[in-house]
Amino acid sequence: MTGLASDHCEACRADAPRLDDNQITALQKEIADGWQVITRDGVRQLERVFGFDNFADALAFTNRVGEMAEEEGHHPALLTEWGRVTVTWWSHKIRGLHRNDFVMAARTDKLAAEH
Repeated sequence: MTGLASDHCEACRADAPRLDDNQITALQKEIADGWQVITRDGVRQLERVFGFDNFADALAFTNRVGEMAEEEGHHPALLTEWGRVTVTWWSHKIRGLHRNDFVMAARTDKLAAEH
């Protein structure tokens, strides 16, 4: 397990600082390729699409990510479609990216690798 994937989320307060570009670039090196930083409604988010052979496998992955998110108290947007799941992480309280989002991205990658 990578360093980030073995970490847990820390409590994030509304006054916590958002990651800057340099911090984002450094953390992106610690997660799998395929994650993209996007801006949606003025909020920077971390997003990746995972491919599957069918809807049942996509749904099972969605449920595993949901269980992990619930355990950590940090919840993504999940879009489940036939053969794919789009996972989007961001920290709602700060309306942007926090280290927690990269921890959860790494943990999501680990779940995908176990599939």
